[in-house]
Amino acid sequence: MKTPVAPPSRAEERRQTRVLLTIVVVAIGLAVATLAGFNLRSHTLFNSNSTVEKTSGGVVKARSHAPVPDTAPEPAIASEKAPTAKAPTPGLSKVQVAQIGDAATNPAPPPAAAELVVPPANDAIPAGPFGEVVRRGEQIFLNTRVNAPAFVGNSLNCVNCHLDAGRKADSAPMWGAWPMYPAYRSKTKHVDTFAERLRGCFTYSMNGTPPPFGDDVLVALEAYSYWMSKGAPAGKGLPGAGFAKLPEPEKEADGARGQAVFQAHCALCHGADGQGQRVGDTQVFPPLWGPQSYNWGAGMHNVDTAAAFIQANMPLGNGGSLGVQDSWDVARFINSHERPQDPRFTGDVTETREKFHNSKQSLYGLRVNGQLLGSKAH
Repeated sequence: MKTPVAPPSRAEERRQTRVLLTIVVVAIGLAVATLAGFNLRSHTLFNSNSTVEKTSGGVVKARSHAPVPDTAPEPAIASEKAPTAKAPTPGLSKVQVAQIGDAATNPAPPPAAAELVVPPANDAIPAGPFGEVVRRGEQIFLNTRVNAPAFVGNSLNCVNCHLDAGRKADSAPMWGAWPMYPAYRSKTKHVDTFAERLRGCFTYSMNGTPPPFGDDVLVALEAYSYWMSKGAPAGKGLPGAGFAKLPEPEKEADGARGQAVFQAHCALCHGADGQGQRVGDTQVFPPLWGPQSYNWGAGMHNVDTAAAFIQANMPLGNGGSLGVQDSWDVARFINSHERPQDPRFTGDVTETREKFHNSKQSLYGLRVNGQLLGSKAH
């Protein structure tokens, strides 16, 4: 007489049911994904691998995803058919079943979100004394020569490099600068406050005299930058802050090729002679070299910095249209012209290069087209 087999306990029945249901759900999911071809590229922003969600505080979170394949990948157990309620699961160990069930019920967290700051709108500047100073800072930023003439020595304004009133990503926006200070800078070899950083812009990019600490001009620009960075996390490098890093060119940057790029894409606004465009006393488009441009101490005189700015932002309104090689070439062409002397000039071009320009990105102190750059600085 055979010994009767005891029926499974209720707990065991529930466990088996959960396992089978989990496997069915996973199998159905794989089948649906295969039929859909993993076509998840729609409804994205920036590129085909990111989706966007907006949060409070002026921060947009762009959630990055791994590239989606054009065809569905093979299932992890390619030879398996979708199990039925009556069929066992040959080839699946208890560990594998547990792993599949865990993946279905506890999916991996999504990749970390990249934060893009959306600065407050211009019309959101508050009324009252603080708002008045912010608005003054904005006007200085937009028309520095007119609103801070005592500290500007050329025809440039802050907005010439920091586009869209200091809002545009990849053009050193103010919302990406303010939260990063105080910070150590190799250029000054000490920890700079944001006020010191602004003073450096007047010294080099504006070829002028830095405002004294506490001066109304400096305070207004600080207030404007602070206002623009509302919602930005402090001390965190943000996408779009500063100038984007540009890959090295396939060929060494060449000024002759760059001249052709300049004439085709830049001369319309900046003039064939690189001196920009003026309407009466107003400088509409900035000069790129010569006595009214940034001096040899400005960061933009470095070929890599200029190339990155150009590729992301130029021609104006059509940034990203120039290729990497063209951007490097035209940057070299622009920065192979004389401009105002570096304020740190020691009296000797070679010595000044050794102390402050010992980089392949700086053409200062090098002989280009038969001329020692820096020797005839304006």
